[in-house]
Amino acid sequence: MSTPLSPTDDGARAASGFEDIAAIRLALLAAARYKLAIHLPALPADILSSPAELAELRRVAIAGRGAEIRIVLGDPDAALRMGHRLIDLAQRMPSVLRIRTPAEEDRSTETEASSWLLNDTGGYLLLPDAERGEGRAALKDGPGQAPLLLRFEQLWERALPATQLQPLGL
Repeated sequence: MSTPLSPTDDGARAASGFEDIAAIRLALLAAARYKLAIHLPALPADILSSPAELAELRRVAIAGRGAEIRIVLGDPDAALRMGHRLIDLAQRMPSVLRIRTPAEEDRSTETEASSWLLNDTGGYLLLPDAERGEGRAALKDGPGQAPLLLRFEQLWERALPATQLQPLGL
């Protein structure tokens, strides 16, 4: 198990174990100011659903002009069927919290399995295989985050809106 990230940490640290990863995820959400970029192959019930994580997501979403939470989600239908709490938040704040699904050309084995969370202060959490619970993280590491952000931007531009998650508006 690695040591938790502290506000003075610069550079990448190993992240292992689901409890450690949850603590790192919360630290990255708390450090975000206006923007988050998240890539998830799936949205299990224990990811981005704790009251503390949802409170941080809400805080970022209402941070003011320029607030933006973008999520590329591999299986939005499963999250919808499960009634994931993040989907409810996305439906209440569709202009700020947007979810897309990867385009067919981006559905490679490597991309499908990996998970990452990027914030606007140079922080990131990268799990090459989201199910294994091992990866690397940094609270402030712009050079380490840059290739992940570039890859996310490429995926986001080609991704399709997850229309099944939009509220019906009846």
